Amino acid sequence: MLPTGHSSRTDSTAVSSPPDLPPPGGRCAIHQPNFFPRLTTLAKLFAADYWIVLDDVQFARRDYQHRARLAALNDPARRQWLTVPTHLPNGRSTAIRDAEIVDPVRARRRIRRTLQHCYGASPHWPTLKPALDPALDLIAIGGRTAPVAEASTRTLLEFLGWSGRILHSSSLPYRAGRTERLADLAVATGATTYLCGTGGMRYLKTGLFDACGITVIPFRYPRTGVWVAGHEVSALTPLLHLGPQRLLAEFCDLEASQLGLVTKSATSP
Repeated sequence: MLPTGHSSRTDSTAVSSPPDLPPPGGRCAIHQPNFFPRLTTLAKLFAADYWIVLDDVQFARRDYQHRARLAALNDPARRQWLTVPTHLPNGRSTAIRDAEIVDPVRARRRIRRTLQHCYGASPHWPTLKPALDPALDLIAIGGRTAPVAEASTRTLLEFLGWSGRILHSSSLPYRAGRTERLADLAVATGATTYLCGTGGMRYLKTGLFDACGITVIPFRYPRTGVWVAGHEVSALTPLLHLGPQRLLAEFCDLEASQLGLVTKSATSP
């Protein structure tokens, strides 16, 4: 059923929300759980107040839900895949949240070893490594891919100082249809702004967001500096190359340029 009006946020079918939702207002991003996500994905989530984890759509093996592309610190052109071996119990129709890890104990050991080999020489590795341990432990504890991917992303966000909220699409109401689903999920957070990646802007019907009182902002990225391979390589590489403070500054500058904000550094005496 489509909204019946165009002047109120309450027109959406997503108004019947669970009682533990955040207060209204702010920016929302919706994205599948990605394993150590690409820099561009992490930057979009960092700029949001709420990240809705899209966990009840179909798992895609060619996507980044169970894998990350790593680049060597001393040779960014040398790359390799870091993969959580994943079994789909329902075949191609398996939802992301139902995907299972194959041989979890062995997978955790191999992933730890690969990360140490790739990034152990970074001066920032001793600080980041303990923060990654809880996410990597989930590989053996939980046995499912989605919580591991989500935890890996949350760890990087929090390492950079993000204090937003995480919700899950599987616990929120929404209509069928690609744009309808995204609009209803955004409404459920009470957000006034939806941050949309370049891929989503190719099909998004922004009028459905307008009808709910939500502004759609295309979140784009420069093609220079740290962002050159940002849509290909995991954020782990620039984080461990630059360190958290310099990468945070890059994120803040991008957020300011995309959202018309004034950075803290620009207002400091």
